[in-house]
Amino acid sequence: MLVGHSVQPHPPSDSPEAVETSGLGGPGGVRGRGLAQGPAKAAVPSLPCAWDPQPPRVGPKAALPAPVPTNGTMRLVAAALWLGFLMVAPGDSEDSCVYEPLSDEDTMICNRGLEVLYPELGNIGCMFIPDCNNYRQKITQWTKPIVKFSGALDDRKYILVMVDPDAPSRYNPTARFWRHWLVTDIQGTDLKRGKIKGQELSAYQPPSPPAHSGFHRYQFYIYRQEVKTINLLPKENRTRGSWEMDKFLYRFHLKEPEASTQFMMQNYQDSTTFQASREGGF
Repeated sequence: MLVGHSVQPHPPSDSPEAVETSGLGGPGGVRGRGLAQGPAKAAVPSLPCAWDPQPPRVGPKAALPAPVPTNGTMRLVAAALWLGFLMVAPGDSEDSCVYEPLSDEDTMICNRGLEVLYPELGNIGCMFIPDCNNYRQKITQWTKPIVKFSGALDDRKYILVMVDPDAPSRYNPTARFWRHWLVTDIQGTDLKRGKIKGQELSAYQPPSPPAHSGFHRYQFYIYRQEVKTINLLPKENRTRGSWEMDKFLYRFHLKEPEASTQFMMQNYQDSTTFQASREGGF
């Protein structure tokens, strides 16, 4: 996602407190130039300077001159141009819906081309979820995203991990790591195409940061599977929170991730857009 780009398929935002932007945009809105301000006068054809004793022949193959538009025709043309402008030019709300990248510190986790794609937003790796079009509420209801890793090897298996290290908040992460998704035995050929097929040890749980808890990081890791069987301990299955992820990785000889990325968001009720709508009575 690029800074300052408006979201095309999906839209927008403000930053982590003031201009929180999360997708997939193009340049700003189209502005009309050179539109007719009123009906244009029809051009008057010039008359010959002298009488021509041999009038032009008009036969079945002779090209007849195009009819000169009348004032009424020009009005219709101007109206059609104006209607087209209204349909193409985006509104101010779309202009304000932009992606905002994470800080340099938070982008250190993003490497090796791992893509995480949600409906309307597209790839939101290393971005804030935009504070527009109700995206921060929609993402809590969407099903699991498409996760693609072009560097996967066809003949190897992989593990996908999605966690929230900021549960219940980044300044007091007593429930770190919250396990949102855990899938093993993913074939490399499927991972390349964004088809997460395998053994789902923890079903996908959408990001749902509590209100007034600030921004949360939602991290995705891809590990190469080194052993045949991967499982969770009974105590790990009892809760998703306070997962000792480092012990899990050590238990199954999982070293450095093959790829990783993350996005950030806060509860939609904490966003400036939502607060402004409440104050404005919308």
